Amino acid sequence: MAEPLKHLLNDGVPPRIAAMLKRAWRGFGTAAFLRQIEPGYEGLELMQRGQRIAEALHAHLPTDVPRALAVLTESLDPPMGLDAKGEPDAGDRSYSAFLYLPHSMYIAAHGLPHLDDAMRAQHALTQRFTAEFSLRPYLLHHREATLKHLHAWAQDNNAHVRRAASEGTRPRLPWAPRLPAFQKDPTFALPLLDALKDDPSSYVRRSVANHLGDIAKDHPGVATDTARNWLRGASAEREALVRHGLRFLVKQCHAGALETLGVGHAVQLDVAAARITPAHVLIGGKLRIEVELHNPTQRPQRVLADLQVHYVKASGEASPKVFKLSTLELAPGETVTLGKTLSLAQMTTRTHYPGRHAVALLLNGRSQPLGHFDLTA
Repeated sequence: MAEPLKHLLNDGVPPRIAAMLKRAWRGFGTAAFLRQIEPGYEGLELMQRGQRIAEALHAHLPTDVPRALAVLTESLDPPMGLDAKGEPDAGDRSYSAFLYLPHSMYIAAHGLPHLDDAMRAQHALTQRFTAEFSLRPYLLHHREATLKHLHAWAQDNNAHVRRAASEGTRPRLPWAPRLPAFQKDPTFALPLLDALKDDPSSYVRRSVANHLGDIAKDHPGVATDTARNWLRGASAEREALVRHGLRFLVKQCHAGALETLGVGHAVQLDVAAARITPAHVLIGGKLRIEVELHNPTQRPQRVLADLQVHYVKASGEASPKVFKLSTLELAPGETVTLGKTLSLAQMTTRTHYPGRHAVALLLNGRSQPLGHFDLTA
């Protein structure tokens, strides 16, 4: 069983934060800080623990907020680096980056009247943890001034800072309040994304792709137009970014997205064989779906192949779920085998119900039935 999330802020975190603050400011009252946090701490969940520590920070840091932000920044341990693949690397740090969650909460709650000081603190914070959550109130209340800072961040030497310019402005960022203005008008953030689309770090490019995916859910036309522009003279890395960014629309068989990716046309392919095994499976088991595609024509054919499973819901009705298979080009006369193994275990994101589940193959967004399997309890 996975360890509860609240253990990311275990009872060793408040003393560690206190020691870091004492190092930065000799006047910090360690004992009083810990006394405020301790009552009932064990019974609190992750976000409640972060909020409790943030409240204690507010009570025991200097009352002058710019000075408090400077102390908080001075107390931070060295920033994270990046590994050879451009992914975050915490090195030999002995604690979770969530130690800085209370710092983020403090900045979000108390730094708004002091924008420049707060943005300096977040610039430092995002190199150790993330500023994507604490940036939200600044974008809500000081949009233009905050965006001015983020345009500078997009040119920063540090990849964690550059990523924050994209991730912090995502209109549908998970676990965070939405940004209604950015949902209504994605052009606020598009210049940032354009500046970061060819970033050398995969960590940054993945954020840009996810941001494009957020835009696609509210403005599919803007997303496909942006993707079409980005694909002109694109590198392999930028092409991968665009495919990731349009994945929601592709799963919806959105004609514009399929056309943008060069797979909007119908194909002439034969399904040479389809296998769904076992035909009868228990909830909690696994299912294997395989299909053979054959190109009977005298010309190569480019195809985006996906699986579509119509999951039975509690009501007895079916709801389709799309699983990616492959994008490939079949030579004349070529036959390929594609397949996927699906878990039918109960998950937090999907509950399985008994019944007959239809399976289809999507070829460039066009559905072709493959058969079905029966799921039993």
